[in-house]
Amino acid sequence: MKGKFFLDTNILVYAFDSPGSQKRKISDKLIKDAHLGKGCISFQVIQEFLNVATRKFISPLKTDDAQKYLAKILFPVCEVFPSEELYFIALEISERWKYSFYDSLIIAAALESNCSLLYSEDLQNNQKIYGLTIVNPYN
Repeated sequence: MKGKFFLDTNILVYAFDSPGSQKRKISDKLIKDAHLGKGCISFQVIQEFLNVATRKFISPLKTDDAQKYLAKILFPVCEVFPSEELYFIALEISERWKYSFYDSLIIAAALESNCSLLYSEDLQNNQKIYGLTIVNPYN
């Protein structure tokens, strides 16, 4: 598929899956492509990832490792930060498509960054919202 893409938090989490796993390979490729200018994330993805990585991983990331990952991997591809407009759009998406507010915020961020694809394992695969298509990259 062509077009700029947005990565949901679960894609970043699977980059820490067991070595050799298919989900890890796919996630690593998507993250690499994001760093080539093909994709992005939002402030929310950073927050969610750091929470999971430092608290819920089998071997949680230590603070210095989390800070290095933030500086090297996450922040360079972060394009969307909180704004009044972002919250308005998220509320509209939540009402119209019945997603939770936090899922709607991810969708709104993908739209704000002019992405045509949103890679997520957690949202409805192949659903179109405005000009955005949700794709489960692990299918």
